[in-house]
Amino acid sequence: MVVLSLLVVTIVLFAIEVFSVDVITLIMLLVLVATKVLSPAEAFSGFSEEIIVMLASIFVIGGALQVAGVLDTITGKLNRLASGSEHRVMFLLLIVCSGLSAFMNNTTVTAMFIGPVLTLARQRGLAASRMLLPMAYASIFGGTCTLIGTSTNLAVSGYIAQEQMKPLGLFEITPIGLIIVGTGITYLMLLGRRLLPVHLEQGREFAIQDYLSEIVVLPRSPLIGQRVPESDLAKTGFHILRVLRDSRGVPVNSDLILQEGDVLVVAGNVDNLVRVRAAEGIQIRARLERSDQDLQSADIKIAEALVTPQSDLLDRTLEAIHREEPGLTILAIHRRGHALEESTGSMQLKVGDLLMVQAHKDVLQALRRERELAILGELNPPALKRRKGLYVLLFFLAALVVGGLNLLPLSFCFLAAAILVILSRCLTIEQAYEFIDWRLLILIGGMTAFGVAIEQTGAAELLANGIDTLLSPLGVMGVMAGYFVLTILLTQPMSNAAAALVVLPVALQSARDLGVNQRTFAIAIMLAASISFIAPFEPSCILVYGPGKYRFMDFVKTGVLLTLILSVLVLALIPVFWPLHPVNEHEPAKTSLRLFLGLR
Repeated sequence: MVVLSLLVVTIVLFAIEVFSVDVITLIMLLVLVATKVLSPAEAFSGFSEEIIVMLASIFVIGGALQVAGVLDTITGKLNRLASGSEHRVMFLLLIVCSGLSAFMNNTTVTAMFIGPVLTLARQRGLAASRMLLPMAYASIFGGTCTLIGTSTNLAVSGYIAQEQMKPLGLFEITPIGLIIVGTGITYLMLLGRRLLPVHLEQGREFAIQDYLSEIVVLPRSPLIGQRVPESDLAKTGFHILRVLRDSRGVPVNSDLILQEGDVLVVAGNVDNLVRVRAAEGIQIRARLERSDQDLQSADIKIAEALVTPQSDLLDRTLEAIHREEPGLTILAIHRRGHALEESTGSMQLKVGDLLMVQAHKDVLQALRRERELAILGELNPPALKRRKGLYVLLFFLAALVVGGLNLLPLSFCFLAAAILVILSRCLTIEQAYEFIDWRLLILIGGMTAFGVAIEQTGAAELLANGIDTLLSPLGVMGVMAGYFVLTILLTQPMSNAAAALVVLPVALQSARDLGVNQRTFAIAIMLAASISFIAPFEPSCILVYGPGKYRFMDFVKTGVLLTLILSVLVLALIPVFWPLHPVNEHEPAKTSLRLFLGLR
């Protein structure tokens, strides 16, 4: 009962997000040790699995590809190739994104393509809202093609290895993954994109011209001698965007001291203008009707920045960011379909927030490089460091070939590639650690141990008996379909990897009780976690929420039918590639590949 109660509490905590998933996972492990359900060695054994090393290595290699400019080069070539209709642009975009995400983190791929897609849409008068969501879906499809396509695949492979089963091969799921990609892209091209809103106006969401004013600093004004970030205007909630001194623009930074006669272009709450008018020593000329370009110079830029899951600005307040990043001004925030022009200093940044920022061009580049913000449409991508990019690609391809042919263990190959990336100075050791998603590693390691607890205490058998009794009239396929649907539903409040690891121990117990191939059930659970598109809770979907100006129901309308189609297809194909009663249970990967090629 302790384990089942803890399972319910964990699911609820994952859903309401009171704490981050890594903290919840560690608390769960402490409870399991304190109640003596698991020994300390058993509780923390999940962190010593080779899957953890492999996943960390892949994060490092993916980060190196990004820093070396390889992905920027790919997006640039896509932009040049995608001439013509929206249909052609979208098809190329979906193919490239799904192909890249088969070997890279899908969230990274999505974040890298948002900027180019928005720019392309603005230049050619296309609707980015018809492309961004399909692009995010395509990056998720691609993850079903290889073992390293998603963290869920690696987590499931690691767990079944603990159960004395053969780990998944690098390309074992490729045949069914390619079918998922083909079906998903066909759906999106023919129907899915037509269910999405059309926003041809891809201008800025924040309407900055609606709350701009020009203020003149008069003689004896209290503003004279004040630094910009500490001025009375700043304390009132206004952002000083530009300073004209003797008819010339002056760079706005934390050291700029205001002088008599300065003309200040400010942005802020319109209602505050009434209070500002009553202040002594200033004159308000008028509210302005200016475009963003009027507020920019060769060095000072206004740009949109997307908060990615890897950004170290996550959960930091705007007040703290302005204090610690003196060269950066956040003008407004767009979050989940709402523009927040009156953003308070206590507001914390979340994944998917779209920011309107003003900063020196070098500061914007630093934000992109060091703070993991995706700068959309305003900056030219950094020049490709051709030699380093080539090194990273060679290391990565060598790991894929050697590991894929089983010449050396996959974990060894990817770790070696990650180390070579650092030794060749394609990535610093500090950058390597920053690219690793530690929260995800803790989640997978901890939930793997939790699966052991569910099995050892008999909780898995208890739950499996209940589900088997309920679904047994539907036969073995009905039972497997029940676990499949349960996994899809759990991915709504939980991460995909967590949902799979919660269901997997129970599903494997059912397979044992039914006397069928456990691997078939494991593959079903793994794929179910990757084809759930019911709601926009997947990180890739959250990233496109703001830039695409989507509403919650846009995801539901597009995703429910897609989830249903893929579910029926996958459930029908899984027993073909991984028979419930295989002839040779020790070579499931070879069996599935032979079936795929039509060989007997």
